[in-house]
Amino acid sequence: MPTSQDPVELLWRKEEPQPRPGLSVGRIVRAAIELADAEGLEGLSMRKVADRLGFTTMSLYRHVPGRDQLVDLMRDEVMGEHPELPPEREGWRARLEAIARQAWEIRRRHPWLAEVRGTRHLPGPHGVAHYDAMLATLTGTALRPSEVIAAIGLLGRFVDAEALVLVETRREEQRSGVSEQEWWGTRDSLYERLDQYPALSHLWESGAWDAPEDSFEFGLRRLLDGIEALIRERDETRDETCQECGKPLEPTASSGRPRVYCSRACQQRAYRKRKDG
Repeated sequence: MPTSQDPVELLWRKEEPQPRPGLSVGRIVRAAIELADAEGLEGLSMRKVADRLGFTTMSLYRHVPGRDQLVDLMRDEVMGEHPELPPEREGWRARLEAIARQAWEIRRRHPWLAEVRGTRHLPGPHGVAHYDAMLATLTGTALRPSEVIAAIGLLGRFVDAEALVLVETRREEQRSGVSEQEWWGTRDSLYERLDQYPALSHLWESGAWDAPEDSFEFGLRRLLDGIEALIRERDETRDETCQECGKPLEPTASSGRPRVYCSRACQQRAYRKRKDG
């Protein structure tokens, strides 16, 4: 039976516990993932997926309206591969690091995931659950709500950027038949011109490129260090800023109670949130 053509309904559909024989959204998505794992996102087409399944291309369109919607379905499907998170008692840093490493491993298994670019890809239930889990690691810390969202967005973009380097390297190696190391190893005419650059020359002579840092490990540690430093800073000034909007509080009279909100409006918003929650 044809699936709803509404992209949100398609992403948030409920799979049948025992799908009927024949073509289904789930079968199409799994075949598309296998194809993209082998050939990358540029090798993905509705025709190739149909050939892989032994059906006509038109029969796929009765279940998935197009390639863009198929990519969204594939993306959400692999997002479901995230395992359970460490318990809360291990702290926000251990939990956030575990999520980042899980995301990295998923992108190593499915390199094409980093090729899904743009800001208008609808999230499905697995993607939303993953994002919610990331937000939850920092919710309750001293960070302001907007800082929680900014920190998680920065971490997600970092993982995607690192994964995209892997994709581009693999694509160039497959296209040329020459490894990355071999290609750079034959650029003698370039290296002969670099001795006039003092910083490059110093680092080269120091062996900086002989044993380079793992860029993912280095970047992840530095990002987490930065978030930790901001949380520590916010902890130190928690009593000096409005608990609702984060604006600085005016000093209170020595005989009065400590201020929590910068204005009556912030106090009322906080009250409504507690009441509705």
